[in-house]
Amino acid sequence: MKANVGEKAPEFSLPSSSGGEVSLADLKGKNVVLYFYPKDMTPGCTTEACDFRDYNKEFEQLETVILGVSPDPLDKHQKFIDKHDLPFPLLADEDKEVAELYDVWKLKKNFGKEYMGIVRSTFVIDKNGVLVKEWKNVKVKNHVNEVLNYIKEELQ
Repeated sequence: MKANVGEKAPEFSLPSSSGGEVSLADLKGKNVVLYFYPKDMTPGCTTEACDFRDYNKEFEQLETVILGVSPDPLDKHQKFIDKHDLPFPLLADEDKEVAELYDVWKLKKNFGKEYMGIVRSTFVIDKNGVLVKEWKNVKVKNHVNEVLNYIKEELQ
């Protein structure tokens, strides 16, 4: 099952930096911002994570959980969290199964080289588990505001 706006979001369970696993089913009754990013500690990914960190309280007030997902292992996630004081869990999708479910594991080109990688993307899943909004090929600047405004305007 692939992720499609207007349909039930694909179920997943991934190892979490907060311990154990996080499953989408466990988050019923809350909105979920599921954002996929390429790699811990890189400039764009750091800016994006810190933007979500800086607005985390506003998301919490809107009954919204933020989850960051990348193929990095949990130990790398923990260093990223510690360095930037991230208040939300990062999930380790090392086998890229969830990235494939959400269709963000793609062939990319950079400086003439082709490789497989995460296309920076954000998904909003409502309290009933329905995928209600997606952004693909995200540009980091002002993205967190777009997501926050969407939740304020459409899910409250």
